[in-house]
Amino acid sequence: MSDPRCALASRQRDEAAFGTASTVRAFLLVQQEGAWGQDALEDSALPDDVAAWLRTTSRATGVRPLLIRRHGRAAEHGVRVFAAYAHHREPWLETGLLDDVGEVTGLDLAALADGRSTGLARTEAPVVLTCTHGSHDLCCAVEGRPVATALAASHPDLSWECSHLGGDRFAGNVLLLPRGLSYGRVGPDLAPAIVDGHLAGRVDRDHLRGRSGWPFAVQAAAHHLRAHLDVDGIDDLLLTGARRDDHVVTATFTVAERAWTVAVRAEHGPEAVLTCRSPRPNRPLHHALVEVRPG
Repeated sequence: MSDPRCALASRQRDEAAFGTASTVRAFLLVQQEGAWGQDALEDSALPDDVAAWLRTTSRATGVRPLLIRRHGRAAEHGVRVFAAYAHHREPWLETGLLDDVGEVTGLDLAALADGRSTGLARTEAPVVLTCTHGSHDLCCAVEGRPVATALAASHPDLSWECSHLGGDRFAGNVLLLPRGLSYGRVGPDLAPAIVDGHLAGRVDRDHLRGRSGWPFAVQAAAHHLRAHLDVDGIDDLLLTGARRDDHVVTATFTVAERAWTVAVRAEHGPEAVLTCRSPRPNRPLHHALVEVRPG
């Protein structure tokens, strides 16, 4: 009998995780300790006016708000915030410590969405986020919390728990900003090595869901090209263009000063329940390789 949890069911049907990273380029991370309900903005200790501002402004700008908290550590005085722009060529990260969470409403999210500074301080250290939002999906807690525990021990200054990232069935989900590199099916034994590899400039191809600043099809094309060339450097692939022709997307990359073309076809898989809370099954989208060629 199949386990009802979405992450185990996804593994049982051997569903591919590449090309599934939530497509977001700009993120605002706001520290909010304590419990998060099913909707983190509405069902947390955030003041109502702040939650409403985050929801309205994020919808208007396309910036993704995430709540963050430290795992197993006392919170520092104040509210830590991060603004991340996950552009594939020029990603950047800013941070600041606010006296009160209400000061978040003074940040310019339109500027962030456009790739411009919010006025916070630039930082070079990455942020490592593990989704532990169990009130949104049980798998995020069951699979994510052991990962958060491991990362809090191995990389305590970089690691945070976060609210819903997307792709619950690929839990444990880890996102590294500002690069926007999303990893799935990460266990506590593997998570520290993924972060160590990231700090050394490498990706873990086996667990990389994709780069959040790229569309799903381009993420999948990058996966196939990395496999074809056997490369794992974060910056080995430079995206130079992409076009769609019906169900086929053709992406072009430069790798070591050589041009490559990758074509992938969008296909829907068989019906499956994609989250623990799904009321009905859906057909997940995947991208099958059509061709990889030089030029």
